[in-house]
Amino acid sequence: MPWAVHGKFKRRSGQIGNKLGSDSVLLTAGDLVYLKKKWKVLLLIGLLVVVAGAVLASIKISQRGVVTVQTGKVSRTDLTSLVTASGEIKPRNYINIGANAGPAPITAILVKEGDRVRKGQVLARLANVQPSADLRAQSAAMNSALADSAAGEAGLRSADDNIAVAEAQLDHDRADLEQKKTDLDRSQELFNSKLIARQDFEAKKSTYDLAAATLVAAEKKVAQARSSRAQIAAQLTSAQTKVAQSQAMVARSKDILGQFEAVAPLDGIVTNLPVRVGETVVPGVQNSASSTIMTIADMSIITAEVHVDETDIVSVKLDQKADVTIDAIPNKTFKGKVIEIGDTALVRSTGVAASQSQTSSQEAKDFKVVIALDIPEDLVRPGLSCTAKIVTATRGHSLAIPIQALTVREEGQLHPPKPGTEPRPNDKAGKEELQGVFVLNGDKAVFRKVSTGITGATEIEVLDGLKEGDQIVTGSYQVIRTLRNEAKVKVDNKPPVISTPSAG
Repeated sequence: MPWAVHGKFKRRSGQIGNKLGSDSVLLTAGDLVYLKKKWKVLLLIGLLVVVAGAVLASIKISQRGVVTVQTGKVSRTDLTSLVTASGEIKPRNYINIGANAGPAPITAILVKEGDRVRKGQVLARLANVQPSADLRAQSAAMNSALADSAAGEAGLRSADDNIAVAEAQLDHDRADLEQKKTDLDRSQELFNSKLIARQDFEAKKSTYDLAAATLVAAEKKVAQARSSRAQIAAQLTSAQTKVAQSQAMVARSKDILGQFEAVAPLDGIVTNLPVRVGETVVPGVQNSASSTIMTIADMSIITAEVHVDETDIVSVKLDQKADVTIDAIPNKTFKGKVIEIGDTALVRSTGVAASQSQTSSQEAKDFKVVIALDIPEDLVRPGLSCTAKIVTATRGHSLAIPIQALTVREEGQLHPPKPGTEPRPNDKAGKEELQGVFVLNGDKAVFRKVSTGITGATEIEVLDGLKEGDQIVTGSYQVIRTLRNEAKVKVDNKPPVISTPSAG
């Protein structure tokens, strides 16, 4: 008996049945066989889909909790620990030449910026009318005092001559008196023997008395000459004191006048000349804009003055090697070594010493480090920005791991409490932080505590806890942060695919 099927139907082979109606087709026996085969195929496909879904579901269930990680092996390498800091190029020694007198206008500038100067060279002059006049007046007073002193010295020499003449006359009169005494004694004997007349004897006595009086007068002349010399000597001493006083005043006036000249205190180069002729400068605080005339720098030793973070300064030592790059000289690296390490912390935002800052405890701090550079002085200028990489330690053929593989876990996170037990709130041992890495053990990542040494650019030295060849988890960063001890892992070390934007 034929089957009536509503709708249109094309048969693969057979006849088209007679129409029973506008929407009915009469099927033959061949049509029924074809339908049975089709339903069997559909049932087989459905069964395969169900089986595949079940297999996929079982795989998903078995992989539940498996973490995809990236791994690497512990290996040996050469490590170099660096401290990086930025700063600027500075001469080892530089001096700001300021105004020592004034206020006074600048009357002459004898150098220009970039000139090389010698120690003692006059660099600039200020208006000096008053000190110049004072110096001339003091010089005239000194010349007058010198003249008085010279006159005193001449008078003293004359007094000495007078004393010599008086003493010579005294000696002559003393000898004459002795002669007259001898004549008188002889006359006395002759008179006593009545061999000469009284008149002759009295004449000899008168001559003796005259010689005695003459000797007394000569002695008084010597005393007078000596007194006169003492007076002249006192006057000379006064004149010489006035000369010394005048010389001191002249020296003072010269010093004051010298302060109206800017003189180079060392050999160097004029690196800064902020003033012009006619501007008025005043003596004041060092580095004040109104007192600085120019800056002289000794470029024989060029340094890089950098600021090192407080967390790195403990690693920096004197004589450590450094590589310095200068922003203005690209593609070149200059060698140097540490020659000075500051002891005072500087507030990073202001550069002021922490001891002088009211907010120093709340801000990051740096320490000044000076690096002497091996660089030609004509190649750089003070103030150029630079970056220094200071070599603080080196290790050859040391065991090392990537820095990102290192992580920290609390003791309680590695060994959670057993079911049915509660952690003690004051258990300090459970909160102790351990530094380590995750080591692959089969299909699990096991946390292993390690001790580390120096840190390189991308790797860190391992002192204990690992051996060469151990496979450790190195990524990703998010996985290492959240990975649990003994978690199941799947290794995927394929490089990430970087999608490129389309040209359209």
